[in-house]
Amino acid sequence: MTDDQIPKTEDEWKKKLTSGQYRILREKGTEAPFTGKYVHAKDKGMYQCVACGNQLFSSDAKFDSGTGWPSFDQAIPGSVKLQPDESEEVNRTEVVCAKCGSHLGHAFNDGPAQTTGKRYCINSACLLLKK
Repeated sequence: MTDDQIPKTEDEWKKKLTSGQYRILREKGTEAPFTGKYVHAKDKGMYQCVACGNQLFSSDAKFDSGTGWPSFDQAIPGSVKLQPDESEEVNRTEVVCAKCGSHLGHAFNDGPAQTTGKRYCINSACLLLKK
Protein backbone atom coordinates (compact mmCIF):
# COMPACT_ATOMS: atom_id res chain seq x y z
CA MET A 1 0.00 0.00 0.00
CA THR A 2 1.32 3.47 -0.86
CA ASP A 3 1.18 6.41 1.52
CA ASP A 4 -1.75 8.00 -0.30
CA GLN A 5 -3.98 4.92 -0.20
CA ILE A 6 -6.95 4.88 2.14
CA PRO A 7 -6.68 2.24 4.86
CA LYS A 8 -10.17 0.89 5.65
CA THR A 9 -11.36 -2.44 6.88
CA GLU A 10 -13.95 -4.31 4.85
CA ASP A 11 -16.47 -3.57 7.64
CA GLU A 12 -15.78 0.15 7.21
CA TRP A 13 -16.27 -0.16 3.43
CA LYS A 14 -19.57 -2.02 4.02
CA LYS A 15 -20.80 0.89 6.14
CA LYS A 16 -19.72 3.54 3.62
CA LEU A 17 -20.98 1.89 0.42
CA THR A 18 -24.37 0.57 -0.61
CA SER A 19 -24.57 -3.21 -0.96
CA GLY A 20 -24.48 -2.89 -4.76
CA GLN A 21 -21.47 -0.58 -4.66
CA TYR A 22 -19.69 -2.89 -2.23
CA ARG A 23 -20.30 -5.91 -4.48
CA ILE A 24 -18.75 -4.12 -7.44
CA LEU A 25 -16.00 -2.02 -5.84
CA ARG A 26 -14.77 -4.43 -3.18
CA GLU A 27 -15.81 -7.87 -4.52
CA LYS A 28 -14.99 -7.13 -8.19
CA GLY A 29 -18.56 -7.42 -9.42
CA THR A 30 -20.11 -5.93 -12.54
CA GLU A 31 -23.40 -4.14 -13.08
CA ALA A 32 -25.66 -5.33 -15.88
CA PRO A 33 -25.08 -3.56 -19.21
CA PHE A 34 -27.19 -0.49 -19.97
CA THR A 35 -28.41 -0.23 -16.35
CA GLY A 36 -25.92 2.25 -14.88
CA LYS A 37 -26.86 5.88 -14.39
CA TYR A 38 -23.86 7.23 -16.34
CA VAL A 39 -24.11 5.03 -19.46
CA HIS A 40 -25.73 7.78 -21.51
CA ALA A 41 -24.70 10.80 -19.40
CA LYS A 42 -23.45 13.76 -21.39
CA ASP A 43 -23.03 16.25 -18.54
CA LYS A 44 -19.66 17.98 -18.24
CA GLY A 45 -17.56 17.49 -15.14
CA MET A 46 -15.15 15.17 -13.41
CA TYR A 47 -15.91 11.54 -12.64
CA GLN A 48 -14.68 10.57 -9.19
CA CYS A 49 -14.34 7.27 -7.34
CA VAL A 50 -17.52 6.93 -5.28
CA ALA A 51 -15.56 5.18 -2.53
CA CYS A 52 -12.83 7.76 -1.91
CA GLY A 53 -13.40 10.85 -4.10
CA ASN A 54 -10.30 10.33 -6.24
CA GLN A 55 -10.67 12.13 -9.60
CA LEU A 56 -10.60 9.42 -12.27
CA PHE A 57 -11.91 10.62 -15.64
CA SER A 58 -12.85 13.90 -17.27
CA SER A 59 -16.21 13.96 -19.04
CA ASP A 60 -14.23 15.09 -22.11
CA ALA A 61 -12.69 11.57 -22.25
CA LYS A 62 -16.12 9.84 -22.24
CA PHE A 63 -17.45 8.28 -25.43
CA ASP A 64 -20.31 5.99 -26.45
CA SER A 65 -18.79 2.55 -26.98
CA GLY A 66 -22.16 0.84 -27.39
CA THR A 67 -21.12 -1.74 -24.77
CA GLY A 68 -23.58 -0.71 -22.06
CA TRP A 69 -21.05 0.77 -19.62
CA PRO A 70 -19.56 4.25 -19.39
CA SER A 71 -16.41 4.27 -21.51
CA PHE A 72 -13.45 6.64 -21.42
CA ASP A 73 -10.42 6.84 -23.69
CA GLN A 74 -8.09 8.09 -20.98
CA ALA A 75 -7.84 8.37 -17.21
CA ILE A 76 -6.50 11.28 -15.19
CA PRO A 77 -2.73 10.55 -14.96
CA GLY A 78 -1.93 8.54 -11.83
CA SER A 79 -5.60 8.06 -10.87
CA VAL A 80 -5.96 4.38 -11.75
CA LYS A 81 -3.84 1.27 -11.76
CA LEU A 82 -4.05 -1.47 -14.36
CA GLN A 83 -3.47 -5.07 -13.31
CA PRO A 84 -3.91 -8.50 -14.88
CA ASP A 85 -7.29 -10.18 -14.34
CA GLU A 86 -7.59 -13.86 -15.24
CA SER A 87 -10.71 -14.52 -13.15
CA GLU A 88 -12.98 -15.35 -16.09
CA GLU A 89 -10.50 -17.64 -17.86
CA VAL A 90 -9.90 -14.74 -20.22
CA ASN A 91 -6.90 -12.46 -20.00
CA ARG A 92 -8.24 -9.00 -19.21
CA THR A 93 -6.86 -5.87 -17.61
CA GLU A 94 -8.58 -4.76 -14.42
CA VAL A 95 -8.86 -1.04 -13.61
CA VAL A 96 -8.60 -0.14 -9.92
CA CYS A 97 -8.60 3.20 -8.13
CA ALA A 98 -5.00 4.16 -7.34
CA LYS A 99 -6.08 5.80 -4.08
CA CYS A 100 -8.35 3.21 -2.43
CA GLY A 101 -7.71 0.07 -4.49
CA SER A 102 -11.37 -0.40 -5.40
CA HIS A 103 -12.32 -2.31 -8.56
CA LEU A 104 -13.72 0.03 -11.22
CA GLY A 105 -13.95 -2.08 -14.36
CA HIS A 106 -11.65 -3.21 -17.16
CA ALA A 107 -9.47 -1.64 -19.86
CA PHE A 108 -9.37 -2.77 -23.48
CA ASN A 109 -7.39 -1.77 -26.55
CA ASP A 110 -10.44 -1.21 -28.77
CA GLY A 111 -11.14 2.46 -28.04
CA PRO A 112 -11.12 5.35 -30.52
CA ALA A 113 -8.05 5.08 -32.73
CA GLN A 114 -7.91 8.85 -33.21
CA THR A 115 -7.22 9.32 -29.49
CA THR A 116 -5.53 6.74 -27.24
CA GLY A 117 -6.98 3.52 -28.64
CA LYS A 118 -7.96 2.62 -25.05
CA ARG A 119 -11.42 1.90 -23.69
CA TYR A 120 -11.77 2.12 -19.95
CA CYS A 121 -15.04 0.24 -19.40
CA ILE A 122 -16.21 1.43 -15.97
CA ASN A 123 -19.21 0.51 -13.81
CA SER A 124 -21.50 3.50 -13.13
CA ALA A 125 -21.85 2.33 -9.52
CA CYS A 126 -18.16 3.15 -9.02
CA LEU A 127 -18.51 6.73 -10.20
CA LEU A 128 -19.74 10.09 -8.94
CA LEU A 129 -19.96 12.93 -11.47
CA LYS A 130 -18.99 16.30 -9.99
CA LYS A 131 -20.20 19.12 -12.24
